[in-house]
Amino acid sequence: MLLVLQLAPAQAQTALLRGSVRSQEGLPLPGAAIQLVALQRGTVADTAGTYSLSVPAGDSISLRYSYLGYRARTVRLLLQPGEQRELHIQLAARTDELRTVEVTSDQGGQREEAGLTRIDPIDAVHIPTAFGDFSDILQTLPGVMSNNELSSAYAVRGGNFDENLVYVNGIPIYRPFLSRAGQQEGLSFVNPQMVQSIRFSAGGWQPKWGDKLSSVLDITYKQPDSIATSLTASLLGGNLETEGSTGGGKFTWVASARHKSARYLLGTLETEGEYLPRFSDIQAFLTFTPSQRHQFNLLLSYARNRYEVAPQTRETNFGTLQQAFRLTVGFEGQELLRYDTYQNAVKWSSRWSERFRTEWILSWLNTRERELADVEGAYFLCNVDKNTSSATFDQCQTILGLGTNYLNIRNSLKAQVYTLQNRSQWQWTDQHRLEWGLELSQEQMQDRLQEWEFIDSAGYISIRDTRLIDNGLSLSSQRLQAYVQNSSSWGGERHTLTYGLRSHYWTINEQLLFSPRLQYAYRPIWATDIVFSTAMGIYHQPPLYRELRTYLGEVNLAVRAQSALHLLAGADMNFLMWNRPFNLVGEGYYKKLWHVNAYDIENVRLRYFANNEARAWATGADFRISGEFIPGAESWFSLGVMSTREDILGDGRGYIRRPTDQRLNVGIFFQDHLPNDPSLRAYMRLLYGSGLPFGPPERPEYRSTFTAPAYQRVDIGLSKILDLRRHNMGIRSLWVGLEILNLLANQNVISYSWVSDFGGRQYAVPNTLSSRFFNVKLVAQFNKKAAL
Repeated sequence: MLLVLQLAPAQAQTALLRGSVRSQEGLPLPGAAIQLVALQRGTVADTAGTYSLSVPAGDSISLRYSYLGYRARTVRLLLQPGEQRELHIQLAARTDELRTVEVTSDQGGQREEAGLTRIDPIDAVHIPTAFGDFSDILQTLPGVMSNNELSSAYAVRGGNFDENLVYVNGIPIYRPFLSRAGQQEGLSFVNPQMVQSIRFSAGGWQPKWGDKLSSVLDITYKQPDSIATSLTASLLGGNLETEGSTGGGKFTWVASARHKSARYLLGTLETEGEYLPRFSDIQAFLTFTPSQRHQFNLLLSYARNRYEVAPQTRETNFGTLQQAFRLTVGFEGQELLRYDTYQNAVKWSSRWSERFRTEWILSWLNTRERELADVEGAYFLCNVDKNTSSATFDQCQTILGLGTNYLNIRNSLKAQVYTLQNRSQWQWTDQHRLEWGLELSQEQMQDRLQEWEFIDSAGYISIRDTRLIDNGLSLSSQRLQAYVQNSSSWGGERHTLTYGLRSHYWTINEQLLFSPRLQYAYRPIWATDIVFSTAMGIYHQPPLYRELRTYLGEVNLAVRAQSALHLLAGADMNFLMWNRPFNLVGEGYYKKLWHVNAYDIENVRLRYFANNEARAWATGADFRISGEFIPGAESWFSLGVMSTREDILGDGRGYIRRPTDQRLNVGIFFQDHLPNDPSLRAYMRLLYGSGLPFGPPERPEYRSTFTAPAYQRVDIGLSKILDLRRHNMGIRSLWVGLEILNLLANQNVISYSWVSDFGGRQYAVPNTLSSRFFNVKLVAQFNKKAAL
């Protein structure tokens, strides 16, 4: 009794505060931080955006509500002892001051999806990168490998560039087929300024997403509620984006025109010459909503890419201080790559009731690509005097090898892919959701390869140094895909389970595939907001085009689908540090692969063995922490460790490193600003990837024997935002930036050229990427107008 009397006064001095934290649009903000300012403690909102907090009573208190990407709000309250009060808070999104990119894994309950990362691109133009491609953001995520700033291609957890699914509003997106070097690539399809949200899965995704081995990138384009325009210009290209809404929101649009001018950046490459790259695209995403039940979307895009170069000279120094070499090449001829790609789609979405909805999507791809080259290079190889006290310092001492290399290419490709798909969803109870879909595709490929190359080394030509490819492919096929999945939650949404099955049939190899998949997540009742998740499933990758071409360009239509088992488990935790919200994610994974179609990488070109005579595995762990390390500035740090091996059956070598075996991967995006002037900001992007394996060409016994140097790159940017709304100039703000790309001028290696000396000994000559480059960027945000 005495103990109860002693505790009663203490309990009477507190009160209970309940409520919710939502956006101005009424969407819940799960993981929002609620902090008692004076006491340095607080809580975070749950998946529904609701919270409950015991607070001091009888005196005025201050509470700070904050969420990543939204303006923090402070509220003062006075509660009476024992009082219970509800307080619902709305936070406004940051739009002017920060305009940055946020990486988090928490919105709308998506923390329960294993392997899923949500990326909210408020405005990606501020990240210091060469061309502003969206893949530049993905490179800072753990498990994502992209050791080429000239390319938008990326590999995930030991996979290759062809193993990634990309969707825009449920519409499948394709990459060009013929590019063999990063400088030949045009703009990636995704324009970050048109994007509303992105979800990225590095493995273990649900059955509703398609059949690939490595990752899914699910992009949603904007549906704006006001009219706005932005213009971006830099030394490397420009972008015009416009968006708007009419008819009370019944019709919305977002459209863009981009141009990529890589000429100045390519001038920093080792090979000197006349570069004429011209890459442009236009996109539009239109939405018509005639009623609350129905919505129509139209996606239109056209990409025009021209790459022309007339190489002249190249000088490469390699080796060590004790044994230094120099390769000098003189070129004659030119290369030309051109392709025109149309990717369009119509989507009809219907909400027949509060529980049942459907989507019908008709999409089509039409691409024409042409690759032409007629280049001859005469080279000589020598060793170099590195004795600083010598009169011949840094000069050639002995000519080790002479030769010529001739390359003639006449390749062309025409491809059409037509896809009709249905996606349906039935929320049969509040805790159970059933989804199913059907997809039918018609593919037509017409391909002609004509390549002739020979190497005349030391005055003779051998058959082994001569390569001739002359064949064609005309392929017409159909694919049928289907899926069904069910999602359930129980225990107050502390348990979430998603399971289902996907099937795939291709008429060429007549292979019927089944992919069972399962995800489970558990949110314990702890003071710490944490979610544990796990996933497992079978994933297949049926061949499309590249996988049918052998290492020498021949066609093998008997290639079957590659298969993999995904196993992963991880945890996602929200917490407060320095009185600000942070997110920490860790995940371990294991992939077992069979019927593997082995390949080698030359720059960004994949050369498949076009058989299923290999097996492989990949295992590793990814970690990422994100939050406001500097108040009001979102940053993140990523770390990935991995090992992946393959065994080509019958070659007697056993398991060796796969071409994308990057054992350590680090990605950092960090930003800062002046304490009293957040409009003056600094940005840094740091990438580190350990060396990849390589070996001499046409020597399978030495495949993946050597290790290339690590990829190291630091990009920094400085910017100033000028608020021009008071001057009635029609411009809302002007963003002025200076970027230094590859700050440390690292000579990163992308591939190797092999040359022979007079004794027949081969030398691996590194081909390096771009050097340090200064870029100036301007972004003008024009005044917004109300919807028409």
